[in-house]
Amino acid sequence: MNFPSKIVENAVEQLSSLPGIGRKSALRLVLHMLKKDKLVIEKFGNAFINLINNIQYCKICYSITESDICEICSNEKRDKTIICVVEDIRVMMAIENTMQYKGIYHILGGLISPIDGINPNDIRIEELIDRIEKQNVEEIIFALSTTMEGDTTNYYLFRKLKKHNIKISSIARGIAIGDELEYTDQLTLATAISSRMPYENSLSK
Repeated sequence: MNFPSKIVENAVEQLSSLPGIGRKSALRLVLHMLKKDKLVIEKFGNAFINLINNIQYCKICYSITESDICEICSNEKRDKTIICVVEDIRVMMAIENTMQYKGIYHILGGLISPIDGINPNDIRIEELIDRIEKQNVEEIIFALSTTMEGDTTNYYLFRKLKKHNIKISSIARGIAIGDELEYTDQLTLATAISSRMPYENSLSK
């Protein structure tokens, strides 16, 4: 693809580095932005500069936040004895949108997937164990996608946590096998959480 300007080419290269955006789509976006008012584009760019400079990870649950502790972890009305374990921020947001869960979260930052080179040490499992040992935790809820990677991570976590004197639950299997939780409708997800069962029961099915 030949460009009339190195500046345009660089903008296209940067946009096409994002997931799901090819070079043709990136060029279309760049040309669209060139038609916009300069102040609009500056506001657009500043939003991402602000994102990189001011967003950090919660020191408790590892959600994204603008302060050391996120709004959920600092909310005194949340039940701190229940921790829902999720893969990433998108699943946490999906669960929050149901307005049915009143506990707190632990964001693993991924799922165990040896084929992709992601091992237990690459996600926040030890941090979860540390929270259980230091806090008054009564229940852990596994809310991971019903994929091979999700099931592998669930089982590994169960083996690591079963020696602790806590309840270990898993969301109900109203979620279809292979589903990513972030795309599950709110009613189904809310029902799956409220109808959760002891994880050991799911192993026998």
